Amino acid sequence: MSDQDQQIAVMNRFITLANDIKDEGVPVHVVSWAMMTASAVYATYSVAGNTGGLNPSGVDKVVDSYRDCMNQVQEARKNELKEAGAEIENEQA
Repeated sequence: MSDQDQQIAVMNRFITLANDIKDEGVPVHVVSWAMMTASAVYATYSVAGNTGGLNPSGVDKVVDSYRDCMNQVQEARKNELKEAGAEIENEQA
C-alpha cells in the first residue's frame, strides 16, 4: 500500500473516531479543536521525537503544510458541491 493510500485510510479512521465521539454528545467544535491539538502534538513528535520541540521556523513549516492541506480540502469540497449542483454556503474570501 502506498503512503498516499495509507494516509487516506488513516484519515478515514480519524474521521470515524471523531464522528463516534460527536455521537457520544461532544460538540463538533470541541472534537475539531481536540483533533487539531492532537495533530500539533503528533506533528511535533514526528519532527522532533520525544526529546525535542520545534523552533519558530519549524512551527512555520508545519503551519504552512497545514494551510496547504486546508486549501486542498476546501477546493475539493467546493468542487464536490458544485458538481452536485449545491450552492456553497458560508464561503469566505
